[in-house]
Amino acid sequence: MGDLPALETIAPTAFEAVALPRRPDAPRLSRARCEVVRPIGILDQHGEHRQIDIPTERPLTIYLDKRELVTLMTLGANPELLVLGYLLNQGLVEQAGEIDGIDVDWAVEAAAVRTRHGVSDLEARVARRVVTTGCGQGTVFGDAMAQLGQTRLPDAQAARLRQATLISLLDQMKLRDSVHRQAGSVHGCALFHGDALQCFVEDVGRHNAIDTVAGWMAVHGVQGGDKVFYTTGRLTSEMVIKSARMGVPIIVSRNGVTAMGHQLAETLGMTLFGRAAGRHFLCYTGFERFDAEAPPPTAPLAFTDTVHEKTPGRPFPTSPTTWGR
Repeated sequence: MGDLPALETIAPTAFEAVALPRRPDAPRLSRARCEVVRPIGILDQHGEHRQIDIPTERPLTIYLDKRELVTLMTLGANPELLVLGYLLNQGLVEQAGEIDGIDVDWAVEAAAVRTRHGVSDLEARVARRVVTTGCGQGTVFGDAMAQLGQTRLPDAQAARLRQATLISLLDQMKLRDSVHRQAGSVHGCALFHGDALQCFVEDVGRHNAIDTVAGWMAVHGVQGGDKVFYTTGRLTSEMVIKSARMGVPIIVSRNGVTAMGHQLAETLGMTLFGRAAGRHFLCYTGFERFDAEAPPPTAPLAFTDTVHEKTPGRPFPTSPTTWGR
């Protein structure tokens, strides 16, 4: 694919993204940053005192045009993109250009969002919400569920995944999970174009990580139709809904799938891969998008007229079934 743009990195690498130009109408974003891990002292099973790192977890309350909307618990790697992606994936705004600016202030643990023209029927749109399996705090507003029927994903000829590409992106993910390897207790999500990494995020919840990816896509005008979304978390209905809203038809997880996630993916024509690690994977739905490779042929077992020397005290093998016993 040629030389790839450099990755913007926030260390430890809880956020990486290809450097791309912003959309002309992208909202103004603050650049609030915070530590994503902190050290603590522990006592291990051998009675030894040691110091280890653990991920931070902070509340972030979103105020939409001064109206308190929701409080997210987050690692805080890129909170502005998280807030933008959350609003988009909830269907509260349709495009990044509807938002004038997002200011995050960790001193008061708040994100102030200003829209350009307000949000119509905001109270009615947030009145109905579904609490999901997103690590105890996932929420999908009723509007996002209702808008699923309008989702249009590219057909199987336009959005495909080769097995070699799948294996390549799985190999790349072994080199990521920076915070997870250092401190554990986080999920990771990534966006790929072919086997080229576009964006990678870690957070305490998989729903936060996918929202941050969605926010990055919106700021840079990245379309999802030819992309593959990767997550370390389960393929729940929430993850399928959010990926569909992002326009990404193919999801890969190193975890499994829930029944509702499977049903939604089939309804929307999406392709789900689970239990994906190393060379192993299961394709649950959307087989028509997958270009599988035929397994290598197995050579038939051949027997030759080999002369066996007799070992003293042992009889000659009388049949192939006894060899090597």
